[in-house]
Amino acid sequence: MFVALGAHLIQADEIAHQLMQPGGAVYEEVVRHFGVGILDPDGRVNRPRLAEAAFGPAGETGGETSGNPSSRIQELNQIVHPAVVKRQEEWMDDIARQHPHGIAIVEAALILEAGAAHQFNRLIVVTCRLDQRIERWAQRRKVDVESARQEVMRRMAAQWPDEEKIKAADYVIDNSGSLDEASKQVRTAFTELEREAAKKP
Repeated sequence: MFVALGAHLIQADEIAHQLMQPGGAVYEEVVRHFGVGILDPDGRVNRPRLAEAAFGPAGETGGETSGNPSSRIQELNQIVHPAVVKRQEEWMDDIARQHPHGIAIVEAALILEAGAAHQFNRLIVVTCRLDQRIERWAQRRKVDVESARQEVMRRMAAQWPDEEKIKAADYVIDNSGSLDEASKQVRTAFTELEREAAKKP
């Protein structure tokens, strides 16, 4: 929705995916730390296997509390996050040169967890109810609701609670209603961001 209004977007997950390709900046380190068992026969990283190696088997959270990731998750983050953040910074610098008054958005689940919030002018948190996250994951990944619940809970255990993210946010998009309701919130935030960007020298 932000892109449709004119924002430039990069996705941290896609950056990480590119960096983990054979020959990518973090490929060798990830394989060294997590073993060749995370690889497909063609040598590419199998992301579900890597997720299981880092998060543990679906349905298990290892007794970790939300926002307190296991040492394996921290290990993965320490390999991947610096390279992702470096690529994000390069991209933002490039956008700033090409579009001095543009709006550049980095879509990432772990901005706060990575300690990267200070790199951004504004923080937008998108949230919805837990049951909706599970239903939407099941629909998107074409899995049953119980499998979706286990995966969502496993991933949430490695992230800050929404309550903490909302406290840190400049804008909160409540995505628990209709698309039209979400779109109105996006337009409001975008208008304010545009106004702020226009004032920059």
